[in-house]
Amino acid sequence: MTNTTMNGSVKTQAAAAKKAAKTLSLLSTEEKNEALIMMADQLEQEASYILAANEKDLENGREKGYEEAFMDRLLLTKERVHEFAEGLREVAKRKDPVGDVLSSWTLDNGMNVEEVRVPLGVIGMIYEARPNVTVDAAGLALKSGNAVILKGGSSAIFSNKAIVEIMHQALEKSKIPQEAVQFIASTDRNATQELFTLKEYIDVLIPRGGASLINTVVENATVPVLETGVGNCHIYVDKEADVEKALPIIINAKTDRPAVCNAAETLIVHEDWLAANKDRLAETLKENGVTVHGDAEAANYLPDVIPANEEDWANEYLSLDIAVKTVKSLDEAIDHIEVYGTKHSEAIVTENNKTAAKFMKLADAAALYHNASTRFTDGSALGFGAEIGISTQKLHARGPMGLEALTTVKYLMSGNGQIR
Repeated sequence: MTNTTMNGSVKTQAAAAKKAAKTLSLLSTEEKNEALIMMADQLEQEASYILAANEKDLENGREKGYEEAFMDRLLLTKERVHEFAEGLREVAKRKDPVGDVLSSWTLDNGMNVEEVRVPLGVIGMIYEARPNVTVDAAGLALKSGNAVILKGGSSAIFSNKAIVEIMHQALEKSKIPQEAVQFIASTDRNATQELFTLKEYIDVLIPRGGASLINTVVENATVPVLETGVGNCHIYVDKEADVEKALPIIINAKTDRPAVCNAAETLIVHEDWLAANKDRLAETLKENGVTVHGDAEAANYLPDVIPANEEDWANEYLSLDIAVKTVKSLDEAIDHIEVYGTKHSEAIVTENNKTAAKFMKLADAAALYHNASTRFTDGSALGFGAEIGISTQKLHARGPMGLEALTTVKYLMSGNGQIR
């Protein structure tokens, strides 16, 4: 492989990515798909090599005392390698958005106009512990015709280097140039800072991780940013909620995988429902090992409640902790979400369709649920094949960002000598 794919200066790597993007834009869907399948096969064949590298990161994490939730995001297993390889195969099956004609018309002067979907160009991806993001980001970028520059966190440096090395081995046998997938191996913060400013080479930056990382990118980058967000997700249990639906939804959203961004962090519960179902709620939370941080009203009904403070309402626990806020009305619940929500995912549990409809209209988030768990805010779960992140902003893309979110449009005009 060339030294510009992992070991060159950041500027050199960015320039190489931009050049590769030109080649990539000329490839057919079939040629891109073939490369993705090769990458998937190669990753599975070299799973033991990847896991050995991952063990180095895990050992460093144990030495540094990383929290359990962080270690879970960092951990790779043979099953997880299979999952991200399958994700590449699923992306290969998805319809290629590049070249889609979104609209077309003919002007009065006879000139034809087409609005056509095209790649963004070069995507800079800045992310933290989860090595699977390396694969997801590369696969989605390449299928949508984009080159990608990957800057993972130092905590996963060995895992990410191994994964990219394996992907490069596959690309060497494909029509996609290796330079289309760049990995910044330097753990120096200056390398990340340089990435923020390479506007002449990079078309968009996508940060994926905690609030500190995302804010740093948003506040310092001169390259346009597609902002993803942390997940302080809420479940509002209305006074007309069915307890047989509410309890499984709460437990799934909180405990299925608490270290991810679509896990529920706050339970907002109508005081009437809580009064009627306090014993079952308390028993269910206890059985599932959930620690409750609650307001005074919640403490009146539930045992062993840790008094909640302002930090609890805003906290993304990423653990088996949950904040419990009691309210007297839907409006109060929506007001609480407005103050503390991160515009990621919000859910309501109620049998009153009018109440649900009002919640869906007024709650401001990328994903809203009625009688379902927030855990479905995920590219794979929603049928995107994979995602490059969950956008919590409102421009260009919102929610799980799949292939179409990594494209823009061109207007193509065809005439017969028309002048203005």
